[in-house]
Amino acid sequence: MSAELISILVLVVVFVIATTRSINMGALAFAAAYAVGELVADLDTDKIFAGFPGDLFVVLVGVTYLFAIARANGTTDWLVHASIRLVRGRVVLIPWVMFVLTGALTAIGAVSPAAVAIVAPIALSFAARYQISPLLMGAMVVHGAQGGGFSPISIYGTIVNGIVEREKLPGNEIALFLASLIVNLVIAAVVFVLFGGLKLRNDGAVTETASVSASSSVSAGADAKSAPEGRGGGGLEKDREEDREENPSAEPEDDTTRLNPARMATLAALVALVVAVLAFDLDAGLTSITLAVLLSTCWPEDSRNAVTQIAWPTVLLICGVLTYVGVLDEMGTIDWAGEGVSDIGVPLLSAVLLCYIGALVSAFASSVGIMGALIPLAVPFLAQGEIGAVGMVAALAVSATVVDVSPFSTNGALVLAAAPGVDRERFFRQLMMYGGIVVAVVPAVVWLALVVPGWG
Repeated sequence: MSAELISILVLVVVFVIATTRSINMGALAFAAAYAVGELVADLDTDKIFAGFPGDLFVVLVGVTYLFAIARANGTTDWLVHASIRLVRGRVVLIPWVMFVLTGALTAIGAVSPAAVAIVAPIALSFAARYQISPLLMGAMVVHGAQGGGFSPISIYGTIVNGIVEREKLPGNEIALFLASLIVNLVIAAVVFVLFGGLKLRNDGAVTETASVSASSSVSAGADAKSAPEGRGGGGLEKDREEDREENPSAEPEDDTTRLNPARMATLAALVALVVAVLAFDLDAGLTSITLAVLLSTCWPEDSRNAVTQIAWPTVLLICGVLTYVGVLDEMGTIDWAGEGVSDIGVPLLSAVLLCYIGALVSAFASSVGIMGALIPLAVPFLAQGEIGAVGMVAALAVSATVVDVSPFSTNGALVLAAAPGVDRERFFRQLMMYGGIVVAVVPAVVWLALVVPGWG
């Protein structure tokens, strides 16, 4: 058996173990890089470490550090509250508020599961209280997160654009972002129509003045099972009046509705990050760390625990997978696999197969991990010029992330766990069926839309 084939099989084993044993894929990939590099490819330690993505490490740490501060000082809660007030509580618009909100959070640097973890309990509690389909609301949250997930300063965006730059492929950050946004927006619109969103036009408005923290939202949703079935504008306000009668000392308006100096500074820092990266082409990682340090210096009490809230599992995952991919590149596996794909003889067929592989694996495993592995494997046949690199990379990225509605993925599992007052087995089956449809349909659609026309 050739060394190249052994290294590919080891990668498959890493995916299988990480999925079935709940072990961080990055840790497994580091171990695999060491074992394959030393025992199979006869590489020294320096060559193994040469694939470590130091630039992406800084980006992942910096962006998630800044977002952890925003979450700790209540800026994310304020954004949720402001979004609901912006539409004046109209029920028909609430699913779209959740879509936009999760999209905005991931677009400014939140890890997708973190954004879903913040918004899903609030969204699903609204769904339970106002008889909105939990599948509709959950899908809007997840697709919103993925819609904003490839902005130039987002986690997914910086990872994919970093891989493209490292592999010396033609890239277009805005095209990648727009491809994901449009695909997820179209899917959300279809879901909204099919699962009763248009019927919500006849419902009244709600007034949301309570805390939007996840715990309180889940409690409110659980209490909704015994609440009256009416959906009029007075339903939520009546609950607030009853709460105040039971607890007269309660504040009429939660602190999350107010902008204090720390939150204003955090909002300014997020805007500054966007401007610095897009207008001045500054490094997103170093800029975000600098802004986070400034906020920590001014408000140390808010950011004391922010370092522990950095998405270390994601950092470990992507750095481990890319280090292993570096070993594959060093021992010639990338070129070997690319030649094998090219030998199929039909580049468009190879492209659609890669999209389906990405979607199928990501429905059960890490989207970040599969993107980190598949894009480099596609480099050799992309280099032939028969397939547009920009369109292919966008198609792979969308295929690998849009399936995160699956209940086996982190985002899907968060939605399932956050839904109050539902038959969880039935909801699980609904999410599984919906995820299966997405896996079956979306890769072919994005292949037709992005790869066949030869974009890039």
